[in-house]
Amino acid sequence: MKKHIPNILTCCSLLSGCIATVMAFQGEFFWVVVWVIVAAFFDFSDGFAARALKAYSPMGKELDSLSDDISFGLAPSVAVFRFLSDNMTRISENQIIVDYLPYMAFLLAVFSALRLAKFNIDERQSESFIGLNTPANALFWVSFCYGLTHNVPVITPTLMYTIMAAIVVFSLLMVSEIPMFSLKIKSLKLKGNEHRYFLAVAMIALVAWIGILGIAGGILLYITLSILQQTGILKK
Repeated sequence: MKKHIPNILTCCSLLSGCIATVMAFQGEFFWVVVWVIVAAFFDFSDGFAARALKAYSPMGKELDSLSDDISFGLAPSVAVFRFLSDNMTRISENQIIVDYLPYMAFLLAVFSALRLAKFNIDERQSESFIGLNTPANALFWVSFCYGLTHNVPVITPTLMYTIMAAIVVFSLLMVSEIPMFSLKIKSLKLKGNEHRYFLAVAMIALVAWIGILGIAGGILLYITLSILQQTGILKK
């Protein structure tokens, strides 16, 4: 029975991603955030369970990637699609643009799939990530969409163009060759985990300050720290 536990947890992550997708279509951005976080919890738990129970399997690896593309690829894409669809008239009255430009949100799902496929065959990513991982990308977008609908008083054309540019940037980040440190803490010691603890404290502070939008701020900080670390400005 224990060999099936990791796959059961993965399926729970997949189910959570499906619910998040439905919530995104309905424009319930708070619940999208909740269910993506639940999916991330199960996604972390399945790997932990597999290591603890020594229940690794090729099927589990493939199932995990399929689950991740739904929970961390499709769900955030639908959230961004819904937001763009609701606000596209702010930049154009052309019906073709209003109807079809929001579909660029699904670049996030496409590049999530590319990133996951790349991750499965890239032996360099056992201890850290190369490119932005899909859970971090998903958490950024779902919390950002929630923040835009609850924390931003006016959605301006400039903001809309910035969001569309960010879709392209984040899509490319997922398949980039930029090393990004893993968020998994193998030891509770401060040494070797300085960046992880700093990020955790900063994320908590941001959420306490600006609410759910603080999650998006924390992901931006994570990307920034990883880039500074790679350039040598911060010590590894």
